[in-house]
Amino acid sequence: MTRQRVVRRFERPDEVVVSGLADLGVATVYEAQAKTGLLPAEIRPIQSGASIAGPAATVLSAPGDNLMVHAAVETVEKGDILVIALTQPALHGMVGDLLATSLVAHGCVGLVTDSAVRDSAELVGMSFPVWARGVYSAGTTKSSPGSVNVPVTIGEVEIAPGDVIVADDDGVVVVARSGSAAVLEAGLSRVEKEYETRARLEAGELGVDFYGLRRVIDELGIVYLDDEPERGP
Repeated sequence: MTRQRVVRRFERPDEVVVSGLADLGVATVYEAQAKTGLLPAEIRPIQSGASIAGPAATVLSAPGDNLMVHAAVETVEKGDILVIALTQPALHGMVGDLLATSLVAHGCVGLVTDSAVRDSAELVGMSFPVWARGVYSAGTTKSSPGSVNVPVTIGEVEIAPGDVIVADDDGVVVVARSGSAAVLEAGLSRVEKEYETRARLEAGELGVDFYGLRRVIDELGIVYLDDEPERGP
């Protein structure tokens, strides 16, 4: 069995690719990589309007224990996003304003956690964006072993250190570092097509015609009526 560990260094993706994925946003990146990598809907932003992307620095913690989050701080580099997964489901305030202050001082640009945070007003006030399962003031211990910068899983999505995290008001999507450049290319192509689609829709073309949906409607046996049929007595 592999021992629990703190890995100090890991390979990060190209900064240009990360910046490009940030510009695309969660929804486009998700579609561009064949509708994969989306974290559970329960992991939501605690603020509005934040949009970030960066390499994942990962933590695997015991429920209600943030010892390994503290251990992760010294491994964070400028631009990283801290990702906290748990060995068992639980809601605790895994990060508050003091721990967030420490993370920011070491270059962390945001947090994704499969648990909760507290001091939410302070976190929003210091412009430290967070995506979490909730806001909950339950405190944590600092006595249980875990690991830092190892592959973790949230929902059904595996996240390796150095994978790209893209997060905004639509949620969080994970892009494998090895495929991030290809996802960016696919996303840029999708945006180009959307420009044409938007122009045609703005000109009044109907989606049922543009997307060829009239055939689908017909095959489903749906009929069009000019007027609502009269109801019987």
